[in-house]
Amino acid sequence: MTDRAGSVPTRALLSLAALAVAFAAADTYVVVLALPEMMSSVGVPIDQLQRAAPIISGFLLGYVAMLPLIGRIADLRGRVPVLVFSLLLFAVGSLVTALSYDMSSMVAGRFLQGVGGGGLVPATLALVADLYPKERRGVPLGIVSAVQEIGAVLGPLFGAVVVAFADWRAIFLINLAVGLVLAAALRSLAGVDAHPGPIPGGRFDLLGALLLLVALVAGVLVFVRPAALLRDLTWGQLFIPYTESGRWLAPMGLIAMGAAALLVVRCLLAARPLLDLRGWGAHLAEADLVGALLLAAALAGVILAFATADPKIQVFSDQGWWFLLGSAIAAVLFAVHMRRSSAPLVPRGALRRTPAWGALVVSFFIGAALIAALIDIPLFARTTVYPDSQLLAALVLVRFLLALPVGAVVGGYLIRRFSPGVVTAVGMLLAAAGFVLMAQWGLTTVQEPIANLGLITGGFGFGLALAPVNAALLDFTDDDVHGVASAFVVVARMVGMLVGISALTTIGLRRYYAEQGDIPPVREVCDGKSRCDAFSDLLRVAGIAQEQTVFYGAAGCAVVAAVLALVLFRAAKATPLSTRDLLTAHG
Repeated sequence: MTDRAGSVPTRALLSLAALAVAFAAADTYVVVLALPEMMSSVGVPIDQLQRAAPIISGFLLGYVAMLPLIGRIADLRGRVPVLVFSLLLFAVGSLVTALSYDMSSMVAGRFLQGVGGGGLVPATLALVADLYPKERRGVPLGIVSAVQEIGAVLGPLFGAVVVAFADWRAIFLINLAVGLVLAAALRSLAGVDAHPGPIPGGRFDLLGALLLLVALVAGVLVFVRPAALLRDLTWGQLFIPYTESGRWLAPMGLIAMGAAALLVVRCLLAARPLLDLRGWGAHLAEADLVGALLLAAALAGVILAFATADPKIQVFSDQGWWFLLGSAIAAVLFAVHMRRSSAPLVPRGALRRTPAWGALVVSFFIGAALIAALIDIPLFARTTVYPDSQLLAALVLVRFLLALPVGAVVGGYLIRRFSPGVVTAVGMLLAAAGFVLMAQWGLTTVQEPIANLGLITGGFGFGLALAPVNAALLDFTDDDVHGVASAFVVVARMVGMLVGISALTTIGLRRYYAEQGDIPPVREVCDGKSRCDAFSDLLRVAGIAQEQTVFYGAAGCAVVAAVLALVLFRAAKATPLSTRDLLTAHG
């Protein structure tokens, strides 16, 4: 099989794409431990942590809201060109974040990272469908799904390691380097057709390259504002703004913006431009930009309603109902637009088959359950045995992570003999069993071998379900909509995570406050060291009760996902291989 960009080495291409997906997924939560330093660098006090929420939600917004548009462009332009473009956008966002000087520039950088990182997922899943026939794509789908989830959890660990040895900006400079290297490697494997620009043939666009260089250098100087240049009587004048504030309205900022504007004009008018903006613009229009923006607004309202809430006291933020109202209006307008548009974002009938739209529903509940493991397992460890170490608490999750990719590969093999519905249901029932076992944990269980049973069972179960869901989606959608369909299954999972963590945490906190209500006031209990220790243990017991409730709720979500998979995937059949295919499936 070949990708639309041309004949390429299948293994190498898929390996690079999967690595890119994992690295971008890690960036979702890479800022968790670096957040205090990032806040202080842009002038946000550490005691105002709520003001840092846009640093995380900005990435999620870019990651989810633009996924359908990028997925549709991948159907029109090709998988590898979108992978290369997404990596370049991810690298630009990393550079902006690393150089950010205020909250606005930091959130803008994170948003660009999210758009680029999110675009990698649907293009990679669609690439698997292009490179492998139906009966051989189970294991590759499992691998891609596994590395995506692993990357999201390893992100905080990666950030912790970097911050231990360097400034937080090093995280994003590493992202910049990795993004550029992966983009270059993918382009070299797939050939010139995979490059987002220039247009093949003709002479190199020297003027365009010069304008790009000027825009980059001037832009970096606006961000960094080197002290040596600022103190210089001549060069310093280039950084003095024409208004009271706003460094971009200084001569250096205008040079950067002017060079960027001229570069855009050059790329639109030149016969052989440095960047093929005309081609990408045509695909953007063909992909239904209006519909994509309406859908992005609908998704953004849902994301902001949940992501900006304080789960200790509310499911939605104070403005949550307004966000949801705006989301509902945008969703209605999107539905009307889909009916009237001659070339809609989601081609008519693309998700008409039950397993196709059923994959979105099942993915939503998988996300709602999975987020409980990713967040609450480390939180349980912090509550009990590792109260002073975020890193050691996060490492407890490693046992869960080790089982997840094993389950993903096994799930890919099993759908050759059993239907995706059965494999998904078995996986989610195992995940539910894992959560039930975790709900029995006590004050010291995390350090005991028995804890491995719940962690390994849960991780293996989630891994088992990942490939069958993607396989059911791809098997029951046409080849020319695999990109946008894959985007929607990722969106469903991410929205499920946001809704799940808010709802489950709120339910868990009700249990916590109920348990706390039975604890005597601190003055009545804590009149000596032993009694103070006893009071602390009582609070930890209340915290454990909260996490146990969350685990039970997650188990319920997993059971719902299992039942839905059996019902909605019943038309999906196993894709058996011959003995020869089994022996050569990965050779």
